[in-house]
Amino acid sequence: MKDKIQLLKKTLKKDRRFLIMCLPAIIFFLIFAYLPMPGIWVAFVRFDYEKGIFGSQFVGLNNLKFIAMSGKLGMLVRNTVLYNVGFIATSTVMQILIALLFNELTNKVFRKYTQSFMILPNFISYVLVGVFSFAIFNNTNGILNSVLSLFGGEPINVYEKAAAWPLILVLINLWKGSGYGSIVYFAALMGMDREMLEAARVDGATSFQRIRYITLPALRPTIIILLLLSLGGILHGNFDLFYNTVGSNNVLLQSSTDVLETFIFRAMVSNSNFSTAAAVSFVQSVFGLIVVLVTNFVVKKIEPDYALF
Repeated sequence: MKDKIQLLKKTLKKDRRFLIMCLPAIIFFLIFAYLPMPGIWVAFVRFDYEKGIFGSQFVGLNNLKFIAMSGKLGMLVRNTVLYNVGFIATSTVMQILIALLFNELTNKVFRKYTQSFMILPNFISYVLVGVFSFAIFNNTNGILNSVLSLFGGEPINVYEKAAAWPLILVLINLWKGSGYGSIVYFAALMGMDREMLEAARVDGATSFQRIRYITLPALRPTIIILLLLSLGGILHGNFDLFYNTVGSNNVLLQSSTDVLETFIFRAMVSNSNFSTAAAVSFVQSVFGLIVVLVTNFVVKKIEPDYALF
């Protein structure tokens, strides 16, 4: 026991600078992630303001009945999962491509300003994203219909065509997050052994051959880890994106754009029931945890070095 304590003290002393750097993040997660955990009890009670969370009547999983009874559960889960699969797949491919392009640029000044330009959309509010999309697609004086009219085409009311929005939302998600998401992949490329790339270049390997046989294999651990982390939120819809671009009350578009978060929002606005929202959020988190554990188990069987734990 004394040896373990001495080892711990030695480790803390040796890595004290790194621990101090991590301290703000540790405090953040303690305050905003771990301390509020007992509040999940609100998902299993009929919340009463006077009695508080732990004094309210226990109802178990009855708070989930409002979704099951609505008859939309299948559609909501389908839309949420498919959108997230589309977001994860397209974003991963685009982020890797951007990182590879940056890695091939030799002009550091041009690369620096290009990276800054591509990261910028991540810091634009989703409210402004909604304004931009409305300016493009609105039926009266939108950019799309103005261009169509210019070439003699008929105007299109995109806000009445449910089939058009999956593609539009995927493209908006790509535009907003791909540049920022590529930073992690680019950082992984910066940590590569540059001598290996130089040796391949000297041996006559083309850029595509270097990417295929050296760069992409080096990125594989990063790709797997980020995919595992992304899968944890596969049942969580991007509420900001859907609410600000499509809204939550457009009945014509709900068949293809309604996700769990927008449905819960409408229910919250109508009856202000916090317990139902908490119950659905709890189920989403449990489902995400199961997906991560199963995926990590599969990865561990195939490539043990790439697993999260």
